[in-house]
This record gives sequence, structure tokens and C-alpha cells, in this order.
Amino acid sequence: MNRLLVRTAPFALLLLQVACTQAPPPAPDTRTADEKAIRDSETQWVKDFASRDLDRIVTHYADDASVLMPDLAIMTGKDAIRAGMKDVVADPAFALELQTVKVEVSKGADVAYSQGTYSYAGADPKTKKVMAEKGKYVEVYKKQADGSWKIVEDINNPDAPAAPAK
Repeated sequence: MNRLLVRTAPFALLLLQVACTQAPPPAPDTRTADEKAIRDSETQWVKDFASRDLDRIVTHYADDASVLMPDLAIMTGKDAIRAGMKDVVADPAFALELQTVKVEVSKGADVAYSQGTYSYAGADPKTKKVMAEKGKYVEVYKKQADGSWKIVEDINNPDAPAAPAK
């Protein structure tokens, strides 16, 4: 009997310790604050586009972000995004408006997406006529180590081909 007690006592103590250990408290739900942060970031992003400040525009992207636009190759990384947007932002006819319709943040509050509509104007590179386009977009965000949200995937598509602006 003593032998059985000696053999099972460590197991019983371990079981008792595990049973008495409290689970850590659940992480606070920050999704409402995160949604507001993303909406505020998109509002600032529109202002950055309006100011044509390419460096400020690119700060909204993660270092390894990708931008997927119709009729263009995928731009991956801030350098490629900056280079791909340089001529667009420099265009005197350039104008961009975003209307965020929806923001969803994951339960883990580490990934989110926004969905909305856009209107764009810019000079056609071939004809130099000012063209207007309306469409929709989806931005995928990842929470960064500093708690900020950065775009990791940016995709948009037009509702119809661009037409001469009125």
C-alpha cells in the first residue's frame, strides 16, 4: 500500500495543482475602438490623398502590403506602391474620395477589413482627357506590434469603365 501511495502521490499533487490553477482573464474586447481607429485612419487617408503627400499616403500600408488595381500589375511593398502611385498623385486632375460603408474586426482583434465605395478623377495618360470612375473597394488590415492598424491588402474595382468627366 505504501508503494502505491508513493507512486500515485506525485500524480495526485499534479492533478490537484492543475485543477486549482485559474485560467487567465479573457482579453478585453477592443473591437469597437479598433473599428473607430480604422474609420479614422481612412478619413485621414482621404486627406492625405487630397494633399497629394505620397509619403503620408504610403504610411497607411504595412511594409509588405499589396495593392491590386484593374489593368495594373500587383504592387507589393511600400517602395512598389510609392512608385506605382507617383504619377497618379502628381496628375493635376487627380481626385479621390472614399466612403467607408463597413468595418469588421476579428474577435481576436488582430485582423480587420473595410469595405466602401470610391470616386476617382484623373487624366487619361494617352488622351490627356479628364476621366471619372466610380467603384468599390476592400482593405484588409492587420494590427501592428505598436497597436496601430495598417493595410496589408488593398483592392478596388470600377462599377463601369472610366468615362469623360463632366
